[in-house]
Amino acid sequence: MRFDLITALPGLVASPLAHSILQRAQTKGLVEVQVHDLRDYATDKHRQVDDYPFGGGAGMVLKAEPIFACYERLVDEARARGEAGPDAFVYLTPDGTTLTQDIASGFSLRRHVVLLAGHYKGVDQRVRDALITHELSIGDYVLSGGELPALVLIDAVVRLLPGVLGDAESALSDSFMDGLLDAPAYTRPADFRGMPVPEVLLSGNHTKIAEWRDDERLQKTRLRRPDLLDPSQRPSHP
Repeated sequence: MRFDLITALPGLVASPLAHSILQRAQTKGLVEVQVHDLRDYATDKHRQVDDYPFGGGAGMVLKAEPIFACYERLVDEARARGEAGPDAFVYLTPDGTTLTQDIASGFSLRRHVVLLAGHYKGVDQRVRDALITHELSIGDYVLSGGELPALVLIDAVVRLLPGVLGDAESALSDSFMDGLLDAPAYTRPADFRGMPVPEVLLSGNHTKIAEWRDDERLQKTRLRRPDLLDPSQRPSHP
């Protein structure tokens, strides 16, 4: 799988891509992530990629020209490699659809995804109208730019790719994979400062352990995210 991330601040994303699971996935050849400096596609000597909004108002808007130029270069390069080109162009924006585990799972089946990290006041609407196929948000709040949300999306997708995690069951038991939050986890020592691990986890009875985890997941979801549950599973309120 390949990601191309278009950003005006490439230095902001370099470190997360060079560590932990994302780094190992790239080393294994399971994913390729290329970062593209939007300023390389500016047409003036000052490498300007933003300008004042028509109609006035505060903030700056990312210009259409460098974004179109960068995306079209990526399409041409993909076709030169004998590929069809990107099968998704995602704009990270606070007014996009909220990213969920289901959405991440869907993207893990794609072959080539281009990401646009917005910055400043946003991007020229013509980019959104003509090029963007998906608009995603990571929550109901505003960040300085789309670089961090882009990294969130990449991480959420990459860990689902076959062979990325050492234990395939790890991803399958994550929160939200089947609509429930994850169960509590414990490790050694079995008793820490008078706080013991639940006895069932030390029993060796895998059936009982599975039942305990299922019950804990359901109870946690009822308490913290009842909106995730089927109406028949939600807590009743007087």
